[in-house]
Amino acid sequence: MKRAPVSMAVLAALVAPAAAQNFDLEALITAAKAEPPITIYDSTGKIVEMAENFSAKYGVQATGQKVSANSQLEMIIRESQAGNVQGDVALITDTPAGLAQLLPQGFVESWLPPDMADKIPTGFQNPLAISTNANVWTYNTEVHDSCPVSNIWELTEPAWKGKVAFVDPLTKGTYTDWFSQMATHGEDALAAAYKDHFGTDLVTDEASAAAAWVKAFAANGPLITDGDDPISEAVGAPGQTEPFFGLMSSAKFRDNADKGYKLGLCADLGPWPGWTYTKLGLIATKSDSPSAARLFIHYVLSEEGIMPQMRDGKMPTNTEIELPGDEPSGLANVVDKLFAYDASTGLDDWDSRQDWQDFWRIHYKR
Repeated sequence: MKRAPVSMAVLAALVAPAAAQNFDLEALITAAKAEPPITIYDSTGKIVEMAENFSAKYGVQATGQKVSANSQLEMIIRESQAGNVQGDVALITDTPAGLAQLLPQGFVESWLPPDMADKIPTGFQNPLAISTNANVWTYNTEVHDSCPVSNIWELTEPAWKGKVAFVDPLTKGTYTDWFSQMATHGEDALAAAYKDHFGTDLVTDEASAAAAWVKAFAANGPLITDGDDPISEAVGAPGQTEPFFGLMSSAKFRDNADKGYKLGLCADLGPWPGWTYTKLGLIATKSDSPSAARLFIHYVLSEEGIMPQMRDGKMPTNTEIELPGDEPSGLANVVDKLFAYDASTGLDDWDSRQDWQDFWRIHYKR
């Protein structure tokens, strides 16, 4: 049976952001130890290891559970409405959904540890993002000495028809969010890349350069998959003569060591070699273990806490932490070139998802 949580008055005294200079980590640990065990949802299996490490460090029992972002969203809402919270912490990669559905309804809260405020850039503080994840353009290094594509607009041409592997934007919101973000924040770079490649200014009837690229790319018949694993295989499996080109999570580069794949990152592809999206760290407002949940958030913002995911190319928002040198994709060398997610327009991404899905559906051809 779960014990009663520490009183909110005591908790506020421990962790109120306004009292950053008085933040007492040891007091938070003591309060956490008096609470029931916690469960953390995350879309990566690495959360199991992270929860075990947390339990060993603090003596606070935690269980990590791999749950997709879509399932997390549904579970968080249903658990809160039923008054039966099972997931105390949600590490969720669907930032627009967090902004539009979870936070406004009070299902979750965002908490920035006071002693981390000077380490986390303002753009990642509210709501709190614990990491940024990257999808990168990738080629087969066994077949190609270097990336065979230098400009994203090349992928709209006949030479690449049916030869690019791509996650179905109808099944993964981060992809339509990327389209929306490009239309909002990447117009100049996309238009300049068009002129660099074709030698003329972009002239289009579409609403944006992003829409023009998405339309042309969809019409060029990319191989659509339900996730990154099939893309990693299509691009990187050894022994191919005509491998696919592809866009995938940087985490898949571990397949080079695990499966003998030949994945290479297109570091100089213009205008961006890839793009990022954020992973939020949110706490269920009806959790019976608010101190333990906050202690885990504090832990995951540390190098020790986030390290299992850093090995897969997940980039911590804590500016004092650097990617490990043995991260397999080489992402650290292109971080400044990636198209970075801007959560300030996350609600616009949410509102336009259906429009971008319809746009893709209309123009996609096999």
